[in-house]
Amino acid sequence: MDTMALLLSYKGLVILAVLAVLLVAERLWPVARTLGGLRRVGKNLSLAGLNAALSWAVVVPLSAFAVSHALDWRPMWWSGWPGLVLDLLLLDCWIYWWHRANHVVPVLWRFHEVHHLDGFLDASSALRFHFGEVLLSALVRVGVILLLGVPLLSVVVFETLLALSAMFHHSNLRLPPRLERALSCVIVTPSIHWVHHHAIRRDTDSNYSALLSLWDRLFVSRSATRRSPDMPIGVEGLSDKGLAQLVARPFEGR
Repeated sequence: MDTMALLLSYKGLVILAVLAVLLVAERLWPVARTLGGLRRVGKNLSLAGLNAALSWAVVVPLSAFAVSHALDWRPMWWSGWPGLVLDLLLLDCWIYWWHRANHVVPVLWRFHEVHHLDGFLDASSALRFHFGEVLLSALVRVGVILLLGVPLLSVVVFETLLALSAMFHHSNLRLPPRLERALSCVIVTPSIHWVHHHAIRRDTDSNYSALLSLWDRLFVSRSATRRSPDMPIGVEGLSDKGLAQLVARPFEGR
């Protein structure tokens, strides 16, 4: 647990540093006009703060339990750097299917919708999740770690890369077109993920990849829509809510 706490502390510092850099950079070199200003960012960071507290209280102990009780069945070749790379591929594939499930299973969408109700995208949007989704994801991840015997290093490296990737592909940072096209062949870029947040349901239900962009091509869920700076962001037919309403929304009758 001490080792995990230390690694997660370093992870937190890296995430905060990258978040700060992106929040500044995307306002200096934006793709689209910034909407909502500091109030919207503050709401997103408030949800992120709730989840950070929940993470230390619940998610970290759950992950520590899973790592310490994981099935010990791995062959020798599944270790070291090759093992880490394979773990990252498997976990990235898992997060693709978990993300897709959050759009297909109604009870999961109730929680995930809070993320999609954001009416604009920037780096803070990557941290905007309902605590219920964070808990459900943690519980499912426990099963994945237990069954695959995923070691602590792989878990922390993947979660760090996932957070950094999410902040990058949610960001409003303008990239040189050639660079973005090249990057999008390998990783998820803003031009890919903004389409996932397009307030048209057929696009919302596409582009589920988190780290590597190959999963949407492999599992035929890549949207043909191209991002434009003025595309509407959010949930089709709905508008964003206040912080208290977002927390309560999954539990409301529909």
